[in-house]
Amino acid sequence: MSYFESVASAFTPTGVLANANSQFKPRAGQTEMALAVAETIAAGGELVVEAGTGVGKTYAYLVPVLLSGQRALVSTATKALQDQLFSRDIPRLIDAFNLPIRVALLKGRGSYLCTQRLSQARQSSDASLRVHAHALSKIETWAQSTRTGDLSELSGLDDRSPVIPLVTSNRDNCLGSPCPQFKSCHVNLARKEAMAADVVVINHHLFFADLNVRETGMAELLPSVQAVVFDEAHQLNEIGINFLGRHLSTSQLLELTRDILGAGVQLARGLVDWNLICSVLEKSTRDLRLTAQHARPGSRLRWAEPIPDEIETADWLTAMAQLEVAFNAAQAALDTVSEMAPDFVRLHERVGLQLKLLQDFQAPCAEGSVRWVEVGTQMRLVESPLDISRAVQTHMIQRVEQAPNLEETQDAASPTQAQRAWVFTSATLGEDAQMRWFTEPCGLGDARKLRVASPFDYELMSALYVPQGMPKPNDFNHMRSVASWVEKYARQLGGRTLVLTTTLNAMRNIGEALTASLGHSGELEILVQGQGPKRRLMERFREGASQGGLGCVLVASASFWEGFDVPGDALQLVVIDKLPFPPPNDPLVEARSQRLELMGKSSFSDYSVPEAAVALKQGAGRLIRSETDTGLLVVCDPRLTGMSYGKRLLACLPPMRKISNEADFELALTQLTKISTTIPTSDSQV
Repeated sequence: MSYFESVASAFTPTGVLANANSQFKPRAGQTEMALAVAETIAAGGELVVEAGTGVGKTYAYLVPVLLSGQRALVSTATKALQDQLFSRDIPRLIDAFNLPIRVALLKGRGSYLCTQRLSQARQSSDASLRVHAHALSKIETWAQSTRTGDLSELSGLDDRSPVIPLVTSNRDNCLGSPCPQFKSCHVNLARKEAMAADVVVINHHLFFADLNVRETGMAELLPSVQAVVFDEAHQLNEIGINFLGRHLSTSQLLELTRDILGAGVQLARGLVDWNLICSVLEKSTRDLRLTAQHARPGSRLRWAEPIPDEIETADWLTAMAQLEVAFNAAQAALDTVSEMAPDFVRLHERVGLQLKLLQDFQAPCAEGSVRWVEVGTQMRLVESPLDISRAVQTHMIQRVEQAPNLEETQDAASPTQAQRAWVFTSATLGEDAQMRWFTEPCGLGDARKLRVASPFDYELMSALYVPQGMPKPNDFNHMRSVASWVEKYARQLGGRTLVLTTTLNAMRNIGEALTASLGHSGELEILVQGQGPKRRLMERFREGASQGGLGCVLVASASFWEGFDVPGDALQLVVIDKLPFPPPNDPLVEARSQRLELMGKSSFSDYSVPEAAVALKQGAGRLIRSETDTGLLVVCDPRLTGMSYGKRLLACLPPMRKISNEADFELALTQLTKISTTIPTSDSQV
């Protein structure tokens, strides 16, 4: 049986997948995607696939990858998806097909315990570490038994825990081969396993971090592979630009200061006045942050001129000059002790790199890039490319003059290795057939493109409603009206409601209003993003009232618009506060819009509407996650039905039936309360 026949056969009613799982159901879209992936692996080149919810895209790319015999790299958007692929999906397929394949999981440095940093944290005299003594003790106990050093193994450790940076390394503070723990380093061991594996599972952040540093020759190469798959590819551009630009943050500088002081006191006490050196560097760093003390927290300050907006020229220039002086003093101090320990050599390199960055930010912005200052608890200076198209073409896609003849490869026993295959897939990649929203900024205009529709009967399973009489989003009463509307119908539904907001301010206001009206009375439990770890909020919402507790309403923004799955009847009402247009005053949005205008295009029609369409589709996608789901999508923005561009946005949504008035909506909601669905027992077609 040829490679293509093996792939096609796997998805038939009597194929390997059906024999391995009695719940498997053949889906034409899944088979179509799998064959397209197989053809790309065989011939090389680029394939972009938008696969609607329920198609089963994970198996549609994994089966041809595993059956190809090629060495492959699979990249996902998050570490959670990585773990799912590595621990569940790939092992199931390897068992089903009885394949002799070695699989490795590779994450960034921040995911692995650094025993050297753990030891330093324990020996440090820093009084602030005492509050973490219990957590450090727990990590020390676990460190004795872990093989991988992957912190996700350690139950009870919050992803946001301040202990994690203390016991992990990064590219700045890693000592490399001079480190006393180099031979047993978990990061190095993970890389060795990856180099020996047939399939390596990574995430987009790690891929672009390596791609960026590789250009300077400072990082080890990721495993060489013949096939690369990017799942959840819609995040590639935004993740990529974050790694391919320049960044300098005050938190980064304060961490450097702490590391200098810690190493100096432990390894060279009395040779340098480390307290003076570090106090000057710390004060200079904090003074830089204070230059933006009047800016709104969470804002991005435009930086088109030599001085960022909303910052006094004299304050900025003074702070930058003082910071440069402090860097030079720290570098000179480290020079005097550099031969005493590898720690000082690395610290000297770090100071030099940060000083170079500081000087770069005082020079003009690079062509094709944009600068801004992010203001929060800390300050972050950013210079970013407008998209990743150049990086994709220059550093990723390697073309050959003549691709192999596909008809010839179809008769071959295995795919050719003449050209690397690149597969990009997601449920949402754009509003048009060419998926330009994704392909243009990623430099993939010439890629083969395929759209596979969802097999779900959305018209039967769901409905869309735009509430009558809802104020426009710029109306002062809009957030209050949304909260009142949600209060009324979430109470009737007994919770089971997800409210997605486009801003953190709206999230806080709507969350507070619902807590006051429903939470304090004990009718429902109101969960608001930020109250606790995202994973715990998701688990509590999925549980709902099933364990005898209260029904739940979750109010969230940002990351909850995607990657949040609640199959079954724990979620039956998704409310979106307003159309998710990109903020026009954001420096990156502004720069991209200006570029389009210079090209003779419309920034609103060619950028803002496509961005809103993709985001709206992602948010709407939270509602129907399985064949047995039912629910209602509510968009509290009259522009969706009242403006001409609303038709474009509606066309991007799943083909739900439309509800035009409140009476019909209340009837549909009443019918939902009578339906009891269950979470599917099969996840074979993920």
